[in-house]
Amino acid sequence: MLDWLKEWFLEISRQVVVAPVYWAAPLMVVVGALDSSLLSLPEVNDYITVARVANNPLEVYYFPLFPALGSVLGCLVLYRIARRGEQFISKRFHPQHLNRVKELYRKWGLLALVIPALLPPPMPFKIFVAAAGVMNYPMGRFTLVIMLARLARYYFWGILAYFFRNEVRRMIDWLGEHVLEVLGILLGLGLLILLVRWMMARLRRPAVKGKTQISFSD
Repeated sequence: MLDWLKEWFLEISRQVVVAPVYWAAPLMVVVGALDSSLLSLPEVNDYITVARVANNPLEVYYFPLFPALGSVLGCLVLYRIARRGEQFISKRFHPQHLNRVKELYRKWGLLALVIPALLPPPMPFKIFVAAAGVMNYPMGRFTLVIMLARLARYYFWGILAYFFRNEVRRMIDWLGEHVLEVLGILLGLGLLILLVRWMMARLRRPAVKGKTQISFSD
C-alpha cells in the first residue's frame, strides 16, 4: 500500500545525494521551496542535507546553502499569498491559532519568527510565515531573518553529518531497509496525537457548558 511512497521518498533522496552538484543543487532548491510553501514534506530537507554531506564531505562548505535558498523562496510565496488575502490563509490555518501567533509576534517581535525557522518539526513554522504576511511584516527583514535562520539550521546538520558521516551512512542504510516501519510508526503517532487532542476537546466542552449554566443561575 505504501510502496509508492517508499519508492518516491528513496528516489528523490537518492537523486540529490548521488547526482552531480549541478543537478543536485537546483533539485534541492525546488524541494526546499515546495516544502516551505504550500506542500509539506516534513524533515526531507534535513534528511537530504545530512545524507548529501555524509556522502560528499567537502560539500559541507556550500551545499547547505541550497536548501536554505529553497526554503526562503517557498516562504516568500506563502508570505505573498498571506499578504494579499487573509481569507485564504484562514481556510488553511485555524483563525484561533493564527490570532495566537499574531500575539506572539506582538510580544516577542523578531524571535517569534527566528525560533520556528531554526527548529525542525514538530515545531510549527508555516503559520508564523503566514502571520508575518498577514501582519505586513517588512519583506526585506522577513527574507533576511528566514535566510539567516535557515542557513544556521542546515549548516548545523551539514557540520554534524561531516563529523559523523560513517554513522550517518549506516543510519541511511538502515532506514532504507526499514522505511515502511518508520513511516508506519510516525503515522501511528500522528493519529494518536490527533485522537488525544480530540478527546481533550470533547472533555472541555461539558466543563465550559457547566460554567455557563452556573453563571446564568447566579
